[in-house]
Amino acid sequence: MSCNQSYIYSNLEDQSEMLVKQIVDKILSSGKMSRQDHTLLTSTVFNKRDVREGERRQINRVFNYIQTGQLKLVNW
Repeated sequence: MSCNQSYIYSNLEDQSEMLVKQIVDKILSSGKMSRQDHTLLTSTVFNKRDVREGERRQINRVFNYIQTGQLKLVNW
């Protein structure tokens, strides 16, 4: 892989991680997660080969909110 391809791949990964954070922040600030939110989050995360550490932390935030009752699942 050339240096330029490496840069492009890395930049796309960073953008994906930022998108995941934005989705998670929206879910957590609303206090609820719909099936549509879940689909958007999982398709964004798993649409590539590897899940990065930052994305894993964002997913864990959602699980923590569900476990502590701070996040309600709606329209399931």
